Amino acid sequence: MTDDEKKTRKAHRAIRPALGALSGALAGFAALAVAEPVAAWVRPQAAPVLVVGGAAIDRTPAAVKDWAIREFGTDDKLVLRAGILAVLALSALALGILALRFRRSAASGVLLFGAIGGAAAVARPDSAGITDALPSAVGAVAGAAVLFLLAGRLRAPAAEGGSVPGGWDRRGFLLAATAAAAASAGTGALGRALQGAGSRNAAASRDRVVLPPPASPAPAVPAGARLRIPGISPFTTPNGDFYRVDTALAVPEVDATTWRLRIHGEGVTRPVTLSYDDLLRRELIERDITLTCVSNEVGGPYVGNARWTGVRLAGLLAECGVRPPSRGGPADQLVARSVDGMTIGSPVEDLMDGRDALLALGMNGRPLPFDHGFPARMVVPGLYGYVSACKWIEDLELTTFDAYDAYWVRRDWAREAPVKTQSRIDTPKPFARPKAGPVMVAGVAWAQHRGIDGVEVRVDDGPWQEARLAAEGSRDTWRQWSFAWQASKGSHTLTVRATDGTGEVQPERRTRTVPDGASGWHSVVVTVE
Repeated sequence: MTDDEKKTRKAHRAIRPALGALSGALAGFAALAVAEPVAAWVRPQAAPVLVVGGAAIDRTPAAVKDWAIREFGTDDKLVLRAGILAVLALSALALGILALRFRRSAASGVLLFGAIGGAAAVARPDSAGITDALPSAVGAVAGAAVLFLLAGRLRAPAAEGGSVPGGWDRRGFLLAATAAAAASAGTGALGRALQGAGSRNAAASRDRVVLPPPASPAPAVPAGARLRIPGISPFTTPNGDFYRVDTALAVPEVDATTWRLRIHGEGVTRPVTLSYDDLLRRELIERDITLTCVSNEVGGPYVGNARWTGVRLAGLLAECGVRPPSRGGPADQLVARSVDGMTIGSPVEDLMDGRDALLALGMNGRPLPFDHGFPARMVVPGLYGYVSACKWIEDLELTTFDAYDAYWVRRDWAREAPVKTQSRIDTPKPFARPKAGPVMVAGVAWAQHRGIDGVEVRVDDGPWQEARLAAEGSRDTWRQWSFAWQASKGSHTLTVRATDGTGEVQPERRTRTVPDGASGWHSVVVTVE
């Protein structure tokens, strides 16, 4: 063997691991690409990344979920998807390198990933059965075949013309790799087009919705309910700014023309299945209601106020023969099920005690955005979202708390969770550097279904001083407040506390969100210059 041949062989030995890793990457790409059209045919929710991500969310401890929400906010799902793709990519690279010596074992590894994805799909709460495993299984078979083929080209004996010393088929590998990449790209594009058609149908169904005028419009917001103070949260939160906290890796896009809502269970003497048009034909009411997520830390952002339009849940349940426990009804829990498998349990007594509990169809005068539950969701004033605010709802079952634990209750959250009295300083922001002299301190306070009757502010360790309350929208909305502070130079701590409509003062002691919501006073530290 000549020196040049030795150098060529050495160079190709060095590059083979990189080519093996490339083979693995192309195999992974093929697996995910082939799974796309299969998922479009079976169910978009059965796509491998979504079912694996959903399984990861289901098995994540509540404390870790809380940490993710605190650190990443509404980007937590994007971070999870990126993490899943990163793990899959690294695994694919490793299997590609392994295939250089153990081709069959590496291909079997791809099949194992498919089996894991299929098992996760079948085990999901919203699973449609064994067919949900097909996208992962078919994709894995395609990925294993690509890896087996490409690894074979890297192991093939030298061939005339296209061969190089070192024992691999350069021309064959390049042709096979190019064909695999092109076929995968085309298949993935086909899958996205098929899924896009479903999304377009859902969007078209929403675009066609015209919400009828409510039979019971929301009372006009009092003129004094909206303070004109820079930095304060607006009385009505725009749809685009409203918080979103849920477990859906991909927002369900439901076609309202085919959507149905089923009401059944214990104490339901007249089970019913309703279409979207059935609900639009019913008497609608409109109310301003503040929603709060149980994951909201003291001073946190996961609270917002909107004008909701929908059907009274109490009336809908009564028509089905449902009676609350206080009137002899056998069911004390209403379990709402979402199209993505989420279950949320609400106390029947609270839903039927006269409060404006809604099956909501509209938000701030428009049909619900997909992010916030189109075509229908629950809105119940006074309860944290995890026990009341089911989005993309498709099933209402009457049962008991003893008989069934909903999704979050199985993860150590409380069965019943009335919203706690809270207040927040919106301005000045933490670590702000205002000028000495008059400084406007302002924010919001909430205690849905009890209302806010007072807010006090304290500077450092001084006495509590009454803040000025904006006019009350209703007992179910938050309330803006302001406090004119004569600020002196130096570092200062501003603290706020609220008193609700029952006379209860917001407690000082800080608690975490688990198991039934955070409590404690909100403070900010500022430096006055």
